[in-house]
Amino acid sequence: MNEIQLFAVVFALPISLMFSYIIDRWLGDPLWLPHPIVAIGKLISFLEKQIRKIAKSPQMLKIGGVFLWLITVGAAYGITARLLAVALSIHFYLYLVLQIFIMWTGIAGKCLHDESQKVYRLVKDKKLEPARTQIGYLVGRDTTQLSFGEIIRATVETVAENTVDGITAPLFYAMIGGAPWMMAYKAINTLDSMVGYKNEKYKDLGFFSAKMDDLANFIPARITTVGFIFGAAIAGYDYRSAQKIAMRDHKNHKSPNAGWPEAATAGALGIQLGGANVYFGEIVEKPTIGDKYRELEAEDINKAGILMKKTANVMLLLYLLVLIAARVKWLFGVYKKIEHTF
Repeated sequence: MNEIQLFAVVFALPISLMFSYIIDRWLGDPLWLPHPIVAIGKLISFLEKQIRKIAKSPQMLKIGGVFLWLITVGAAYGITARLLAVALSIHFYLYLVLQIFIMWTGIAGKCLHDESQKVYRLVKDKKLEPARTQIGYLVGRDTTQLSFGEIIRATVETVAENTVDGITAPLFYAMIGGAPWMMAYKAINTLDSMVGYKNEKYKDLGFFSAKMDDLANFIPARITTVGFIFGAAIAGYDYRSAQKIAMRDHKNHKSPNAGWPEAATAGALGIQLGGANVYFGEIVEKPTIGDKYRELEAEDINKAGILMKKTANVMLLLYLLVLIAARVKWLFGVYKKIEHTF
């Protein structure tokens, strides 16, 4: 193995992390691309149907929900790990390209930004009904009666929350265990988005999936808050308020994790988020997050998108520094052992 190959092997994960992020920022998710998340979603739908044929009581549905989680997450991790092992047995560079490809599909930064921009343009052009329809693709709440201000709020909230779910958390798990860990996380996140509701239909079947998603996002949501603060400073927003509101209002959310990015965003932009939403025909009252210095305006969607990008950049840099430092330390240790031997 020559020096270039050794470098590639040792630094394969940082290289994969960096290039997958760059490709997502450049290309996003092309419609023609076979997407692992789509396959995960189809598996969840299939398993749900099979479980509901057997489980008829709340207790059985909860047990079925555990098996739904184990099978889905296990399949996402296992298939990814197996594909990479086969690729590695053929050629290292095939392994590297495959890992970059898989990790690229696990990042949703450009897609999130593009979809929020569609809402922004409709709101800016005062097209209320199309804006309600468009935001309906991004959130789980009822959007048919939303005002322009509520549409803006919903968009900013989903951009803030999905900065973690769609970018920094997948990268966090990729940093720990490469593409297999990232795909396992994406399976956990997809399970929560499909069955993790607290309504009558999913409160039992989705109970375990919702709890495990909370656990999986616990660390990423909190360390990403640091990214939001630095991102706000880089973007020229109020980073001091981002820190203040994140610490003060992160508990004003039913999710133990989503409050952190939403509060940091509210503070950075000087706006108020939260309040009442309609889910499946039921009004859900939520505490407010942030201080209402002014009314929400269309530009807040743009600002949230900029903050998302800056935050993601900060977190990517942090992850790369951690990975590279660990590998340099390992190489130094190997070198010292060799030197000691001779």
